[in-house]
Amino acid sequence: MTYMGYGKNAYIRNISITTDASGKDLTALAAAAAVAPGTKTFDINLSEINERINAVPGVKESAVHRRPNGSLSVKVELYKAVALWTDGEHYFPLSADGTIVNQPNAERDEGTVVFRGSVPNDISEITKAAHNLLADLDYMEWVENRRWNIHTTGGITILLPEKNPTDAIGALIVLNNNHKILSKKIEILDLRDNARILVK
Repeated sequence: MTYMGYGKNAYIRNISITTDASGKDLTALAAAAAVAPGTKTFDINLSEINERINAVPGVKESAVHRRPNGSLSVKVELYKAVALWTDGEHYFPLSADGTIVNQPNAERDEGTVVFRGSVPNDISEITKAAHNLLADLDYMEWVENRRWNIHTTGGITILLPEKNPTDAIGALIVLNNNHKILSKKIEILDLRDNARILVK
């Protein structure tokens, strides 16, 4: 009966949306999933609805299912921002897999690591390490697709080694705690050689 367009379940009665993030504003998702009142259950194109939902900024994946009780079930996986990316004017949420989410803000969120330029596919570890430098951190930069530079608010460029950059950040924190090196008038701090530190 439902398939033929008869009975109370022949028409879409409600749409349920669930996400993997609590406290998320679902307004944009609801607008994308909206189906006109009186639409027959089997007249809707699930792929089209799914495409609209996937186009909402912040959505990583989604799935739309037709239920036998005359409802649609929408499950959405959202990108989880671990940092920000900036084009120099706006700040965009940046996920751990390096995806830039198209939800820009004009201002930088306090307590957030910022990246510029291209980013690799995994920024989770470097982001955790960089959080320990937030008081002096302006932004991180991925150089030649193989290593990181740190740019400080004091104008210092710190060159990190290609291997074990998080260890180098740890050594930098100890160095700064002992000698306040990030407060000195220097331009470049080269940490790429484990045997010595070069200062310019």
